[in-house]
Amino acid sequence: MSQRTVEDDALLDAARACVLAVGVRRTTVTDVARRAAVSRMTLYRRFPDVTSLIQALMTREFSAIIGEVDAQAGQLPTARERLVEGAVGGADRLTRNPLFLRIVDVDPELLLPYVTTRLGSFQHAVVSAFEERVREGVEDGSIAAADPAIVARSIELALRGFVLQTLAEGAEAAREPELTELRRLLDRYLAP
Repeated sequence: MSQRTVEDDALLDAARACVLAVGVRRTTVTDVARRAAVSRMTLYRRFPDVTSLIQALMTREFSAIIGEVDAQAGQLPTARERLVEGAVGGADRLTRNPLFLRIVDVDPELLLPYVTTRLGSFQHAVVSAFEERVREGVEDGSIAAADPAIVARSIELALRGFVLQTLAEGAEAAREPELTELRRLLDRYLAP
């Protein structure tokens, strides 16, 4: 969804409310249309099915995290610091995001393809942002010279494991020490 409209945002907001209320699998076009105060045909004109609507919602929701962490980390002096803090902050925010937590709680099987067989739009956006930071870091001397695409994919893969592990029962108590270790792991991996 390259250019969202106000109507798209209203539909996505309604879909978010439905998912938070009943989960992804129980969210229907009728429920979303009702919450958005539009007809089902209006919704179908923009999103051909619930799957595409939910994908757009997840992309919007989780991509906002990238913007938030980039804004915070953007003030740091080196690209390596910006990448490490952005990656750690993004992973932490994702594991606290209400939509993500609801999907994990009610419909965890929906995440399996993004773990085992494909990257979603959000993951592609993360990898792209990481690649840019790696290029910047190689240029400013804060990151070891390497193929930015491989480094970016490796970081995303490490973060994927971290995000899934923090959702395990009892993991909340270990969050801060694990964030510290994740920060150290990434910093040392990227150091020249």
